Amino acid sequence: MMRRIRTSTVLAGVLGAALWLTAADATMQQGGAAKPAGPTPRVADGKVDFSGMWVNTGGGGDIKPDESGNVTVLSRGRPCHPGQECKPAINFERDSGVRQRLAYGTNVPLYKPEYWAKVEYNDVNGNFVDPEINCYPDGLPRIGAPSKIVQTANELILLYASHNQFRVVRLDATQHDPIRSQDLTYFGDSITRWEGDTLVIESIGFTDESWLGWPGYLHSNNMRVVERVTRNGNQLTWQFEIHDPEVLMQPWTMTPLRRVLNANPKAMLIEDLPCEARDNKHIVTRERG
Repeated sequence: MMRRIRTSTVLAGVLGAALWLTAADATMQQGGAAKPAGPTPRVADGKVDFSGMWVNTGGGGDIKPDESGNVTVLSRGRPCHPGQECKPAINFERDSGVRQRLAYGTNVPLYKPEYWAKVEYNDVNGNFVDPEINCYPDGLPRIGAPSKIVQTANELILLYASHNQFRVVRLDATQHDPIRSQDLTYFGDSITRWEGDTLVIESIGFTDESWLGWPGYLHSNNMRVVERVTRNGNQLTWQFEIHDPEVLMQPWTMTPLRRVLNANPKAMLIEDLPCEARDNKHIVTRERG
C-alpha cells in the first residue's frame, strides 16, 4: 500500500511485531521531557545556539546511538495473538494510524461548521486525497520539528529526515518579502524576532494543497503560522500556532514538540528514498497508517 519504502517499515519488518520505529509519529509525538544537561549554548552575540542533531524521543523507549552516531528510538508495538497465523509486523500500519490519531488528544483545530464535512471527507478518504501519500511536501506545520539545525550569523538551516526536506529561515528578516510572501508555497515566507531567549518565526504565503495534520486537517492559503522555538540545555521545544480565520473558529496552538540533543559527533541524517505515487490506483481500503 505504501508508495515509499521507509526506514521505519523496513526495520519493523526485520524486528517483527514486538518493536517498531516511531518515525511515523515524528511530526506528532509530544516527546519525553529529558532533563536539561548543562548550560544552554550561545553564539557570539549572546543569542541561543540551536545547532545540533535533534532526536524525537517518542515519549519513551531506548535512546542509543549506533556506530555511525545515529539514534533509533524503539517502542512496543502490538504483536499477533498467540496462535494467530500472521506475518511479522502485521499490525504495524494499523497501529500507526491509531497512534497518529490519538497523538492529538483533545487538542484539535476547531473548524467553522461549513468546513467539517470536507475535513471528515479528507479523513475517511486519506488514502486517496492525502497530499503526503501523493508525494507532495508536508509543509507547515505538518513537517514538525527539524532533525538537524545548522545556525549561522544570519540563517537557520532546518533539515528534516522526512522526504529530504529543508528550510532556510533568515534571522535578519524582519519584514516579509513583497514578492515571495505572495507566492503559494509549502513553507511560506518567514520573518523572525526574539522574545527573550525564544525565537519566533512567522510565516505567510502558503498553498492550500497541504494539510495541518494527518486526520485531514485542511487550511486556506491565507494561513499564518507562528513558531516558537526554545532551547534549554540539551532539550529543544518547538510549538506551532495556526492563524486561519477563513476556516478556523479560533487560532490553534498545537501541543509542543520536544526533541533531545544527540551529541554524538558521528551522527548524520539518513537519506530518505524517493517518493513514487505508483500504488495509489491499487489501494482498495480506507484503512491507513
